[in-house]
Amino acid sequence: MLRVGELAEGEGRTVQVGDRLIALFLHGGEYLAIDDLCPHQGASLGAGCVVDGAVSCPWHGWRFRLEDGKWADNPRLGVDTFPTRVVGEEVQVASSPRPSGEG
Repeated sequence: MLRVGELAEGEGRTVQVGDRLIALFLHGGEYLAIDDLCPHQGASLGAGCVVDGAVSCPWHGWRFRLEDGKWADNPRLGVDTFPTRVVGEEVQVASSPRPSGEG
C-alpha cells in the first residue's frame, strides 16, 4: 500500500488490492480510489491526468469523476469506487467496491 506523503496533490498511482488494480488519487487533501481500468479499452486510469475532480484516461480522454466513479460525459456509466482510510502513516484501500449509488 501507500504511505501518507507518497502521492502529490492531483497525482494518481495504481495499487494492487487483493486481485484488483485500483487507481488511488490525492485530491483536495482526500485519498480517493476507483477501478484502475478504463472500461473503454482497459487503459490505466492511475496514469491519467486529474482536472476539476475527474481523471482523464491517458489513451482516449474518457473522464471519470474521482468522488463517485461516474463517466463525466454520461453519468449512467462509470467505474467502481473503493473506500479509503488513513491508519497511522498508511493509506489503506478496501478490497471491495462501494455499493452502487454510494459516492
